[in-house]
Amino acid sequence: MLELELPTHHDWKTAENTYGKLVIESFEPGLALTVGNAYRRVLLSAIHGAAPTWVKIENVLHEFSHLPGVMEDTLDILMNLRKVVFRLHLNRPKILRLKGQGVGVAKAGDFEPDADVEILTPDVPLATLDKDGMLEMEVCIERGRGYVPAERREPEALPINAILLDADFSPVKRVNFHVETMGERERLVLELWTDGSVTPSLAVSEASRILDDHFELLRAFPETGPETEEVQRDETGPRAELNDNLFRNVDELELSVRASNCLKTANIRTIADLVQKSEGELLKTKNFGKKSLN
Repeated sequence: MLELELPTHHDWKTAENTYGKLVIESFEPGLALTVGNAYRRVLLSAIHGAAPTWVKIENVLHEFSHLPGVMEDTLDILMNLRKVVFRLHLNRPKILRLKGQGVGVAKAGDFEPDADVEILTPDVPLATLDKDGMLEMEVCIERGRGYVPAERREPEALPINAILLDADFSPVKRVNFHVETMGERERLVLELWTDGSVTPSLAVSEASRILDDHFELLRAFPETGPETEEVQRDETGPRAELNDNLFRNVDELELSVRASNCLKTANIRTIADLVQKSEGELLKTKNFGKKSLN
């Protein structure tokens, strides 16, 4: 059989909020491995997610500062903030604000509510305050993909004393796959773990779209066989006929002896050679002045 038999069945054996197990069958020998590798690479690097990109903490000038009345160093607070999982419903940045004071633990759920941002891990602790402690911060949440170090980011309007953060946008944290044999054909078993901001099924759907968009460019290569070449020759139509006067010798132009000799010195033998030269090029020819040009 010349035609490849494509997979005809898929089944989510497990479809939880943060874990999914997908079985796709059946593939021609060798193709399950190819598809599995493609999915794994795209899932880990190209799925969009949300992450904090900068933070501004009141009375903190840099990440090595320490707030009075707060147990954690600023670096610890930043590391805790990066553990929070956000879901952003916009394609533009959003600012979240938090204000904590007095004895207690400031948590991710203490940010002021915002309809455009969901905090999926509200119990993540950010800082521990004593009776004199106070924590005021602004955090910018953005959408992106992959891992973007702080030094590679140049925000357009960064507030004074704001601290840039390394941003891990990828909602897919881990991907495994293996291939099982089915007689002469193969079965692909794909497993993935996410942070909960994107379900495994949505992640696979987006990965499929990304792969399809990349291959779309290569689906319409022009045919290169003899029949196509013949059609292309026919489509060009007859070539434009050249003016026979272009092949006449410049001696037939009744030029002065001086001008004729100058043209021959410049290796201009025919009218075709002459019309390809600009006035500037002709004037650069030795002994060929404006009088000869006129």
